[in-house]
Amino acid sequence: MMKQQIIKAIEAYQVIYIYRHERPDPDAIGSQAGLAALIKANYPEKQVVLMGEDDESMHFLARMNKDTDEKPSGDALVIVCDTANTERIDGEGSEDGGKRIKIDHHPEVESYGDISWVQTESSSTCEMLVGLALEGESVFKWQIPADAARLLYAGIVGDTGRFQFSNTTPETLRCAAEMLEYDFDAAELITRFYKSEEKLVRFRGEVLTNFTLTGNGLGYMYITNDMLERYRLTVNESSAVINSFSDTEGLKAWVFFVEDTENQNYRVRLRSKGPVINEVAQNHNGGGHPMASGAKAKDKKETEDILEELDMLCKSYKETPDK
Repeated sequence: MMKQQIIKAIEAYQVIYIYRHERPDPDAIGSQAGLAALIKANYPEKQVVLMGEDDESMHFLARMNKDTDEKPSGDALVIVCDTANTERIDGEGSEDGGKRIKIDHHPEVESYGDISWVQTESSSTCEMLVGLALEGESVFKWQIPADAARLLYAGIVGDTGRFQFSNTTPETLRCAAEMLEYDFDAAELITRFYKSEEKLVRFRGEVLTNFTLTGNGLGYMYITNDMLERYRLTVNESSAVINSFSDTEGLKAWVFFVEDTENQNYRVRLRSKGPVINEVAQNHNGGGHPMASGAKAKDKKETEDILEELDMLCKSYKETPDK
């Protein structure tokens, strides 16, 4: 019923603004732009606006509307994809529409929206939207355009690490298979997904050479502003190396501290193979999934506090015999 409720809201509004979280990943862009493609294909008379900063690294998936200064009015529908809390919504005015819908697969940090569809068992928001698309096809006679299928497939691939992460379920694979029925080049998409510029390859080499692994199984790496300047990388681009040493034997969890001189803090990127890390993230202005989270540290001292918390978490975590 939730999916039908969302579709009926889409049908009721002529102008629709779609948001996602700041510093977008493929699931954020895929869900935002994929939903837009579905709406445009089935309701061509509607105006659909993609909100948020344009991210050059995601141009192979989609671009945002150029005029992002425009804000919703009271007669517009606002849909926010893949965003657990309002603080992380990219773009202004998400609270100004006539109705707001939240579609997300993260553990709920903040309850918001007149309609809130949160499904934490889904691998990605794109997986959820495949379900919405199929419901629309079955009940509302929707057509699923190939570009929507491409975008939703990309988001599923991104959030499951090419179906390697533990969030990959039989339903995930069924949803991905449904999208592969449509006419887009999945092999070319994956090639563009994981293609790296030379500067990133060399940067990854420095990370592999210099990361630290504690005796309790915590890996960590500081990315300084000097490093970013030396390799001509932005803070956002540095996220491409998050899994660079993830296959290291004995590693239980890992964290990157990225110096962000513009905001005078550290971006904190956390990943895990077992210990639940999102509570640590929540303690430090962040949140996310049990195995993949983000946070912010105001200074070096706070990064050291995070390291201590994570190391103790790894120390207390006992792997099951089949791992």
